[in-house]
Amino acid sequence: MKKVLAIFVLALTTAALAQGTSPAQPADQQGSNVPTNQKTIKDPAEYNAYITALNTTDPAAKGAAMEAFVAQYPNSIVKIDAMEQAMGAYQQAGNQQKVQQLASNILQIEPNNVRALAIVVFLERNQIKDAASGAKARADAERGLQELQNWKQPEGVSPADYEKMKNQMANIFAGTAAFGALQQKDFPSAQKYYQQALAIEPNDLANNYQMAISLLESNPMNPLGFWYGAKALAVAQQQNPQAAQSWAPYFQAKYKKYHGSLDDWQQRVTTAASQTAPPPDFVASIKLAPTPCDLAAQAVQQNPPDQLSFSDWELVLSCRDKSPANKAAADQVWQAIQKKEKNGEAKLSIPVKVVAVPDPSTLEVAVSEDNQAANPPKTDMKVALEKPMTKPPAPGASINVIGVISDYTPDPFLFNMTKGDLPAPKPVAKPPVKKKGAVAKKKKKTA
Repeated sequence: MKKVLAIFVLALTTAALAQGTSPAQPADQQGSNVPTNQKTIKDPAEYNAYITALNTTDPAAKGAAMEAFVAQYPNSIVKIDAMEQAMGAYQQAGNQQKVQQLASNILQIEPNNVRALAIVVFLERNQIKDAASGAKARADAERGLQELQNWKQPEGVSPADYEKMKNQMANIFAGTAAFGALQQKDFPSAQKYYQQALAIEPNDLANNYQMAISLLESNPMNPLGFWYGAKALAVAQQQNPQAAQSWAPYFQAKYKKYHGSLDDWQQRVTTAASQTAPPPDFVASIKLAPTPCDLAAQAVQQNPPDQLSFSDWELVLSCRDKSPANKAAADQVWQAIQKKEKNGEAKLSIPVKVVAVPDPSTLEVAVSEDNQAANPPKTDMKVALEKPMTKPPAPGASINVIGVISDYTPDPFLFNMTKGDLPAPKPVAKPPVKKKGAVAKKKKKTA
């Protein structure tokens, strides 16, 4: 970041020089052919002080000399030019604090100075830590984007340099506004600004990574974020391998959950490296991971329905209305259940966990493993008993129920069991009777 800032600040100060930062000689030393667009310092002492500071070769000393000039001549016609020169010199000297201070001072004098605003915003982005700092940087960046629309080509700056500087500042403003919005969890605004920035610099590492986050963390998630994640990893592998290693698990976990595997993930990273924007068919090219209902239909296709567990039966039947394949699978499972029950003549014994006892003739129980493990357990079967219970089981008790599964509803799922009964309790084993004579005789022999 510091290297980029140095190039940027130097570009601004170079442009300032091209506009006549080195002012014309004092009026009493000029000829009659002075350019009308050139700033003229009338006081010879002021002129000499400026030129002396301008020709100082040591960057830190030059920055201090320009600041001293501004302090001595606070109303100088080249005051802003001197402050910009000081800003560039301090950046060469590596004094970022001074750069930011001078840029802020320029904005106090000229609030619409877009170049100083760009430097402030550039530095603010690196200081964004939370929603509050993000909001401040975003506001400044949005102001910069607005001011940039009115920024005219400066005198002495070529059209090519003007466009280059304008794009550079637009990239800074848009990227910072996007990051500020991201910290505020304003994902739509973040995506809008990142798109502006990436249109200017498609290989920007931070913007690609953060654009991916803004898309993948949206609700609902936007799978276009996988392209920006792949692009960020491809760029990071060349520029910052440590970042690539740190980011990869997040993108891989998200992609595996969405797609079902990582079979083509590395190929996507490789392809994104040479692309500047997501291809139009990117989202459509990602095959979705199978849903639980897809897996339920596959389970019936790959296994005899009567060999599936009660939990599997419940899943298949709960998906009955999701698709024609799920309807066919549910019909096969229901037929298997009826076959086991011999069309209502045979009872099934099912291990369950008691959820509630509404009355002596009714039990609400959890059948599937997930519903039994839930806290509290979740009812997925209602049992109508043939005889009222004299000692109902307590909620939370694990028991077996015996009966006929007569019907079900898929959503919310519920088995209905009729002809219900509870297994007879096992007789309590009596402890063995100890013979006193034998014990006494054993004690006597030991003594």
